[in-house]
Amino acid sequence: MALSTRLFLIFFLSLALHAQDAAPATDEPPKDRSTLLQLQIFLDRHLFCPGKLDGALGEFTFKALVNYNFANRRRNLYEWSYALEQAAKEVPVMYATYQIKEEMLRFVDPALPEKPEEQATFPYMAYRSLAELVAERFHTDEDFLAKLNPDKNMTRLKPGDRVIVPNVRSFRIEEVKPMASYKADPLLSKNTIVIDTTERIAVVYAPDERLLAAFPITPGKPEFIPVGTWEMKTILTTPSFRYDKQFLEAGVRGGEAYQLPPGPNSPVGIIWCGISKSGIGLHGTALPRTIGRSQSAGCVRFANWDAIRLPTLVRPGSQVIVR
Repeated sequence: MALSTRLFLIFFLSLALHAQDAAPATDEPPKDRSTLLQLQIFLDRHLFCPGKLDGALGEFTFKALVNYNFANRRRNLYEWSYALEQAAKEVPVMYATYQIKEEMLRFVDPALPEKPEEQATFPYMAYRSLAELVAERFHTDEDFLAKLNPDKNMTRLKPGDRVIVPNVRSFRIEEVKPMASYKADPLLSKNTIVIDTTERIAVVYAPDERLLAAFPITPGKPEFIPVGTWEMKTILTTPSFRYDKQFLEAGVRGGEAYQLPPGPNSPVGIIWCGISKSGIGLHGTALPRTIGRSQSAGCVRFANWDAIRLPTLVRPGSQVIVR
C-alpha cells in the first residue's frame, strides 16, 4: 500500500473508532467559552485549525483536537485534558486589543457590489467594512467580534478605534504580496496534502509520516469532486477569477463570464494553488463563515487565514490526494 494511502487510512479509521475509544467521563470538553477559545487559539497556532474562533464547541474544534492528539501520538485521540493543559501554558491571555490603522482603509470599499457583472468593473475585491477586515484578520466572524465588543457599533468602526479580538497570530492582508509565485522546494514539495471531502478536512503529511497540519475545507459539489491523486502545479497570491455561472452550476463553460479582480472578497480569496487536474485548485474564500459547506464546482476552499499558510507546508510538486 502506498505511503500516502496508508496514512490516509490510519487517520480516518481512527475517527471511526470513536465509540470504542471515547474519552472517559472525567475528561470532557470545557463548557465555558473562554476556555474553549483558549483551546481554539492554541490549536490554530499549531496548524490544527478549528475554523472560526468563537469559543463554541463545534465540529471543527473537535476534529482539530483529534488531529492534534494524533500528531502528538496520544493514545486516546479524544482526550481533552492534554491539549487543555498545553493551551493554558501557551495561551495565558485569550484576548488582545487591536487599534485600527488609517492604512487599513485602502482594503475596504463599502460600495463593492454583490453582482459579478458589477464587481468586474471594480479594481479590487475589497472588504466591505472594517468589521469584516478585523474579523478575518483575527480568524473569527463579525458576530463574535460584536460579542467581544458590546460597547461598539461594528458598522461604524473607524481608524483609531480599539477592538477586543482573539489573541491569535493575525492574517495581515497588507503583507500579502501581489502576484507572488511560490516555486518548488526541496523539502516542502515532498509533503502530501490529503483532501477528505466527506470529513471536510485537509491534512498535510511529511514523508516520514508526521501529521503536520489540518484545516477545515469546503469541497466541491459531489458530482464535480476530482477524486484521485494529483500534483500541485502552481501557487499564486492575489489571483483574478473568471466567474462563469454555468461552469459553477454544471461544470461546463458557458458563453457569458466575467473576469473579477483580486482581493480578499474574491470567490477564490487571496491565494490559488492549482493542481494537475485542469481548472481545479485549493484556494481562499470570500465567505469564511461558510467553510464546511458544498458551494463550489470542484475546487477546495479554505478560509483566507488558513489558505495563506499553505505555501509554508506544500509547494509545486507536492502530491494532492482527493477522496
